[in-house]
Amino acid sequence: MENQSPRFSVGDFIALTNQTLEYAYTGVEVEGEVSSFKVNQGKFVFFDLKDATGSIGCFMMVFQLRIPIEDGMKVIVRATPKLTNWGKFSLTVSQIRPSGEGSIKKSFELLKAKLTDEGLFAPGRKRPIPTLPSHIAVISSTQAAGYADFIKIIDQRWKGMKVDVAHVQVQGDVAADQIIRALRYFNQLETVPELVVLIRGGGSTDDLAAFNDEPLVREIAASRVPVVTGIGHETDKSLADLAADLRASTPSNAAELIVPDRVEMIRSIDRQLHFSLQRTEDAISQQITSLTESLGGLSGRIEEIILAHERHLQHMIEVIALVNPRSILKRGYAIIRGDPEVGSSIKIETLQQIITAEVKDVNQK
Repeated sequence: MENQSPRFSVGDFIALTNQTLEYAYTGVEVEGEVSSFKVNQGKFVFFDLKDATGSIGCFMMVFQLRIPIEDGMKVIVRATPKLTNWGKFSLTVSQIRPSGEGSIKKSFELLKAKLTDEGLFAPGRKRPIPTLPSHIAVISSTQAAGYADFIKIIDQRWKGMKVDVAHVQVQGDVAADQIIRALRYFNQLETVPELVVLIRGGGSTDDLAAFNDEPLVREIAASRVPVVTGIGHETDKSLADLAADLRASTPSNAAELIVPDRVEMIRSIDRQLHFSLQRTEDAISQQITSLTESLGGLSGRIEEIILAHERHLQHMIEVIALVNPRSILKRGYAIIRGDPEVGSSIKIETLQQIITAEVKDVNQK
């Protein structure tokens, strides 16, 4: 008896083929050179991916195209192989990224030129950064060393700031979308933070690719809250850096730019107070001498001048009192000195006492 081959309708055969492909290749990455790139109706993207041995057609939706692409660029696509209803084999692409230094640079320059023409990087649209914010938001990986450095320096330089944190991935395929969601969340709060800080440590060009993502760059530019970036790479600026209102070179540098050093501020106020006192004394002396020599009976005017300088002096004394640690202790707070590690010894200073204690437990806020 002769073996009979299975018989299918055309539609059934195409469906079976696609089921087989989907089972065998749930998702593949294919690398090649782009050719015949085109966008139809502003919605559909078509191009061929080729190398020296062959060529395959590719299809994707335009909203999935997050980087500029042109013929000749080498790219890696993440896709699902499909057999179309017209019998043509193709790749349905879900993600595309440049491959190789030349293509990565080309894609970067194309997008930079496009967004520059739109005015997204114009200095005139940069928003001022608050001098001493009391409430900031941080977008970062909380497991990264850069985040730990940022929080440590913030705590060292200025106590009492409210810090909201959104934990996100800062590299890889999902990083850009997670950062976008975090930005939107902070922008939609009823009481928005005064500042959003986007930080990560250094990395390779591939590691930092998420910060050249077009939707992310546009989200930063559209934020109603000023954005500071601290993406630890000194040599080149990412497009996220260009769109931000302030770019810091590292997460630690971002912390230094956001808040002043409390100790240095006290010293600065002390210097200003000393200078102001000296000027006040000199001004009073000059006024008394001048008025005594030239005009008599103007003691009332002299008293007004003295009172004005005294009010200025009193104001400076009140300012310095606000940042005096002793004033904080009088309100019932305490200063803790030492490393808060389990088993270590720390000193607790109150208004009247200095207490030595052993750390039993440490929990992160």
